Amino acid sequence: MQGGEFGTRNEKMRIVQELVPGKQVTMAHVIASPDPIIYKKLGLDLTIDYHRAAIGILTMSPSEVAVIAGDIAIKTSNVELGFIDRFSGTVIITGRIAEVTAALQAILNYTREHLGFTVCEITRT
Repeated sequence: MQGGEFGTRNEKMRIVQELVPGKQVTMAHVIASPDPIIYKKLGLDLTIDYHRAAIGILTMSPSEVAVIAGDIAIKTSNVELGFIDRFSGTVIITGRIAEVTAALQAILNYTREHLGFTVCEITRT
């Protein structure tokens, strides 16, 4: 190493990374009438009615809350669970636009009112 650079050749740099998740829903998004290729790329059921269908995507932390969100979604709306990842905090649901929106709203309401989460607004494309 040349002068001005950090350390010498014999020094090892130690980096400590720590994740301190907040209690939050960071994204709640509805993709209305998605193109069939999006279903395929996500590994979702291609038999969905594309003209009146939607995909709902949520991300949250702590990530284990994704399991609760999936439970709330299927108990409050006529939606299908496309994906739940308790390690990343991602939930993907599918169904009719109104049902997906209602499921996302129920999840936001529950996490805000009962779990004390900070929640985002539902966005839509």
